[in-house]
Amino acid sequence: MTNFVEELRWRGLLHDIMPDTEAYLLENKTVGYIGFDPTADSLHIGSLVQIFILKHFQNAGHNPIALIGGATGMVGDPSGKSAERNLLDEATLAKNIAGVRENLERFLDFDASAENKAELVNNYDWMKDISLIDFVRDTGKHITVNYMMAKDSVKKRLSSESSEGMSFTEFTYQLFQGYDFYHLYKEKNCMLQMGGSDQWGNITTGTELIRRKAKGKAYAITVPLVTKADGTKFGKTEGGNVWLNANRTSPYKFYQYWLNSSDEDAENFIKKFTFLDKETIESLIAEHTENPHLRLLQKKLGEEVTTMTHGKEAYENALKASNILFGKSTAYDLKSLDEQTFLDVFDGVPQATVSTTDIEEGLDMIGALAAKTNFLNSNGEARRALKENAISVNKEKVKEDFTITKEDLIANKYVLLQRGKKTYYLLVVA
Repeated sequence: MTNFVEELRWRGLLHDIMPDTEAYLLENKTVGYIGFDPTADSLHIGSLVQIFILKHFQNAGHNPIALIGGATGMVGDPSGKSAERNLLDEATLAKNIAGVRENLERFLDFDASAENKAELVNNYDWMKDISLIDFVRDTGKHITVNYMMAKDSVKKRLSSESSEGMSFTEFTYQLFQGYDFYHLYKEKNCMLQMGGSDQWGNITTGTELIRRKAKGKAYAITVPLVTKADGTKFGKTEGGNVWLNANRTSPYKFYQYWLNSSDEDAENFIKKFTFLDKETIESLIAEHTENPHLRLLQKKLGEEVTTMTHGKEAYENALKASNILFGKSTAYDLKSLDEQTFLDVFDGVPQATVSTTDIEEGLDMIGALAAKTNFLNSNGEARRALKENAISVNKEKVKEDFTITKEDLIANKYVLLQRGKKTYYLLVVA
């Protein structure tokens, strides 16, 4: 086994740690878990840190458990939140749990034959048969209200600054999460819970429950919440969350998120979101510092995370799509893109609709540039641009005698016009 805690420490992934945890992990092969909230049918990149922690744990020789909160997802966690959240019905939860499972399986080794295999559990499986009477009698009596109210997540919601207050449902959340740790301790010999720094109160409730109810000792580690240097929220774009599911965030947009990181963020992220070793990362940082304009850190970061999340082929397609805007590419490259990636690349580009009949009969360049589209202001301007060799169709230069036909369609419905290097226009055939 390797030193899991030291691995987290140099990567900037260690926030709080219970005394004796590092020594215990060095001497014992251990089972540890992290909980994932099934509020959507995909995790987003805000959950990547937790996934990476479990993978580092597995790489260090231990057995990771990913707990999906099928039961706690029906209650709602107040940690870090200022208001009550919507509760989910069983059908929605089932759909979400299947999506989260798919996300996790891309990163963790669940092979049953592996010596330190990962395991996926759903707390609904053991919570569904516990009655309220049983829960308050057998579990609630071990944790005092004073103890629960001392937690920061509770104090914030009950303070005079909070206009929302807190329902009994959310107040009980830490008891539910504590019971999960107790259950896994008893059934799986799970000695460690990990999570974000905002989970410290809930996690230590679990260790306290194990101490009082099982007369045992358990351990806890939390990791810092990821922040960006400019103060904006990590994992958010103007379009919303960056998801791990390709149906929600395309591999191209996913890759672009990492590629657009600032230098300061890229140096931070490459430690947290890759499994590159310390020597490799330090070498990359030094090389990047000498030639920041090459954006070596961002490119390597994007390659590593996109390949892990979506596979090598998806990364290569995302790279190809990026080069269409910023590098030398051909009509063949454009036509090899799937429709969603093509639309992602040219998101926000002005467009006009032309008829299928126009394309079948052959659309002349004056019609494509001005008469039928208004890409350029007049037929005269279109002729001048064509004479200046400034016009491209699907990234290839054309003259006035060129005709757009069905052979030029991308994804059977698009044609990309371009004036100069940076001015794009999209024809949509309908």
